[in-house]
Formats: sequence, structure tokens, C-alpha cells
Amino acid sequence: MRTSRNGADFLVLTLQDVSAQITAKIFDDVARFAGEFDAGEFVRVEGKASVFNGQLQLVASSIRRVYAEQDRLEGFREDECVLSAPRPIDDMWAELDARVAAMREGHLRVLVRRILVDHEAQLREWPAAQAIHHAYRGGFLEHLVKMAEVADGVSRAYGADADLVLAGVILHDIGKLQELAYEAGTASYTREGNLIGHIALGLILVRETAAGISGFPLDLRSQLEHLVLSHHGSREHGSPVEPKTIEAFILAMVDELDAKINQVRRAVREDASEGEFTAWHKRLGRVLYKGGS
Repeated sequence: MRTSRNGADFLVLTLQDVSAQITAKIFDDVARFAGEFDAGEFVRVEGKASVFNGQLQLVASSIRRVYAEQDRLEGFREDECVLSAPRPIDDMWAELDARVAAMREGHLRVLVRRILVDHEAQLREWPAAQAIHHAYRGGFLEHLVKMAEVADGVSRAYGADADLVLAGVILHDIGKLQELAYEAGTASYTREGNLIGHIALGLILVRETAAGISGFPLDLRSQLEHLVLSHHGSREHGSPVEPKTIEAFILAMVDELDAKINQVRRAVREDASEGEFTAWHKRLGRVLYKGGS
């Protein structure tokens, strides 16, 4: 609920389908709709598009809850209404699985494989974040797969431990599976997410899993835990410790790079302003050139 400059109430909501998100506003019958819907519900909306502050929005003239059986006759499909990664989940999973199978360090391979098997269903569905980057179904897996590809090349270029970096890529955000709840295309923070956070939750999972693997080297465990704890790159950005190994520097920088590129591409794709540059992007702190993306 928002109030305009002239004192009138209106509603702001986010709509999405498989391809994108858009902000929508309701100016009529506000009291009627104020408590009508919950996040994650499927709705049928009619309205007109407009541009506000350089961003495309929808001014809704009508909105109602979907009646699945009736609306399927007119083309409604649940899977077409959930914002999703552009690449098929099975393809991304197969690529990640092949990289894990090729790991030479046996303890790391066993640990990573065990966590992947235990959390496969979530990893195939979860977003990488609630809103900032890869915030859609399969976004977590998409983020890991692209990071693994980039990190492999960087690790080899700088003579880093490629297996350790790959393990860090796969496990650095693993705590988000507990930090976030995800249903019908909507992510929200869990109790554990709010009280503990994904870095600490990831550390606990990695340590507990390593403890269940006979002979797991303590030094290797410490290095892996350091990757989880330092992957935000600095204390200012939420890491309890800052990177202190080559592998940790690579992980933090590749993580930030992939997150930033995803934000840039989304901003360019969704920008509705005229000209060769986007409107000002608050989070990135700049306008973006649209001609090169």
C-alpha cells in the first residue's frame, strides 16, 4: 500500500511469468484488493503498460485469482508463470555433475557429492537470492554452473587448486537452502535465515558433512571452511573473515562477477527508457550502455 502526493491510496505489486518481472499498480478499488492476495498466488490481470521513471510498469484495470481448471482452457500453465533460468535444469545439472566426477581430490569429491545428492531437489529449484541476482527458479544452479566454468579457467591460469575452488563454488552459498524458503516462484527468509544467515548455516553443513567422512584432512577442511566464510570478499560485505588464500580470492571475485553480470543483463533487458543507455540503476550506481548487451 502506498499513498500518492495527492493523498490517494494505491497498491504496488510485482507480477512475473517465465520470462520477466514487472511492477504493477492498482488505483481503483484499493480497499477491496488490499488484503486479497498472498505472495506466490497465480492471478489473471488486465491492464495497460506505461513508463514511470524510465521503468516499464502495468496499470491494472482488473485482477482476480486464477481458477486453474477453468483458466487452463484459455491457456493458463503454472510453469509458464514462474520466472525461471533460461537454460534447462537437466542440462545444467549434468554439467555440474560431470565437473564433480572429474575432481581428483577424493575427500572433496565425496563431500561435495554427498551434499549434492542430499539437496538435489532444492538445488534444482532454488533461486540464488530473494531479489538481487539470479532471483528465479533454477537461479541458484545457474549461478553455480557459470561460476564453475569461469573459476576453472581462472584457477588453471593462476595455478590454484582447481578442485578446492570448485568445491568452494558449489558450497559457498549452500546455506541459502536453509536461509530461504521457496514456493510457487516466491522466496522468503526462514527463521534460521533471519537469525543465523547463510554463511553460518553453510559452515555448519560443511563441517558436519566432513565429520562423517573417514580421514577427512583437517587442513583441507579448514581451507574449505575459509572459502565459505570469506566468499563475500570483505567484512564490510558480510564475510566474517576476508580471503587469505589464492583460492578464496578467486572464489570471491568470480562470485561477485557473475552476480554483477546477471544484474547488468537484467537491467538492460528490462529497461524501457529510450536511447542507448538505461535509466539510472540504483544498486549498480550508474546508467548502462544498451548497445553492447
